Amino acid sequence: MAKKEGIRKLFDNIAPDYDKLNHILSMNIDKGWRKKAVKELVDPESPMEILDVACGTADFTIEIARKAAKGSKVVGIDLSEGMMKIGREKIKAAGIDATLVQGDCEELSYDEGTFHGISVGFGVRNFEHLQKGLNEMCRVLKPGGKLVILELSVPSNPFIRWCYKLYFLKILPAIGGWISGDRGAYEYLPASVLNFPAPDKFMPMMYGAGFSSVEHRALTLGICRMYIGIK
Repeated sequence: MAKKEGIRKLFDNIAPDYDKLNHILSMNIDKGWRKKAVKELVDPESPMEILDVACGTADFTIEIARKAAKGSKVVGIDLSEGMMKIGREKIKAAGIDATLVQGDCEELSYDEGTFHGISVGFGVRNFEHLQKGLNEMCRVLKPGGKLVILELSVPSNPFIRWCYKLYFLKILPAIGGWISGDRGAYEYLPASVLNFPAPDKFMPMMYGAGFSSVEHRALTLGICRMYIGIK
């Protein structure tokens, strides 16, 4: 089975419990990370076309749409219809204007230079072909457009890293498996974080895709990192 097909099935399976578990296991810190990323991405004074890649249940999509200027177009794309079904319900309940579409984030069905901004919230590590996904996001950005990525990371401080791994590799799979009934999914999720390239490896990949002025910021002791690139 191709990785992306496995990922689609995994997230379809855990979709009903994903939001509840995500906020419990992150202690809601993820909400603050998204707010920082949205502030970096959105110009509240000028209408923008923004694509939220690997949008999942649309937390990032909704936050972007709330802050975007009137007349903006916000689209979320994801492999998992199960996740987006919940996302569409949340969008309707929030009363905001955003659209979710099913699609492959590594083969975006948009013309070159379509979007002013692109976001990815905790999804880029699930790409089957990471460089291809970065190349595609750069392709569909307008010249001067901005990519903002949030991704979980391993802290550099040895003691914090030890605590983090204990929680991530032992406690999280147990809680996630107990609530969702799919322990394997919550073993995959931390493993995918540990296997994701460190900043000194990932940032050159962004440059290689065509981004300039690439930077990264460590958030909450390095548990999360925000990557920013300009086309």
